[in-house]
Amino acid sequence: MALPQEIRPINSELMDAITQSSDADWIPNPDDPERAFMRVLWTGEESGRWMVHFRWLKGYVAPPHKHLSAAHTYILSGKLKVRGGTFNAGDYVHEANGMVHGATTALEDTEYLFMCDGPVIFFGKDEFTGYLGWEEIRRMQQAHEAAKKKAAVRKRTTSKKRVTARKRTTKKKAA
Repeated sequence: MALPQEIRPINSELMDAITQSSDADWIPNPDDPERAFMRVLWTGEESGRWMVHFRWLKGYVAPPHKHLSAAHTYILSGKLKVRGGTFNAGDYVHEANGMVHGATTALEDTEYLFMCDGPVIFFGKDEFTGYLGWEEIRRMQQAHEAAKKKAAVRKRTTSKKRVTARKRTTKKKAA
């Protein structure tokens, strides 16, 4: 049966976005690099949407914030305390555009998927303390990759210096 209209994409470059997230690094959260991490699954510059896999260790507290667009959360494991309620593994949460809430606390080691249709702003008592959107997610990714490359170069340089020092020691002992 032939379709009544053409359905092939006009853009022949159109492709699915596939992330091998099991191989992706956990990027530490700059505010608490010991207890909060994320894997970037997708960022959409055309829409402003982004999706990450968060891992928060027990005791991590995300500061109060406002969603400047809708967000979707699916708890994979653990427990989060949000707005007086507790979300457990298997729970799904939709947060409407404009939702404001206080701190979110990891009651135990927790992993969850988070898809946001735009940015989130964080605030303290009298000021904004942070902003997280697709651009910041990409900047964090780029900074993490740059730090990894720098560490690899440093490691190679240190190894070369050790080899050179051993060769000098060996030559001195032989002489």
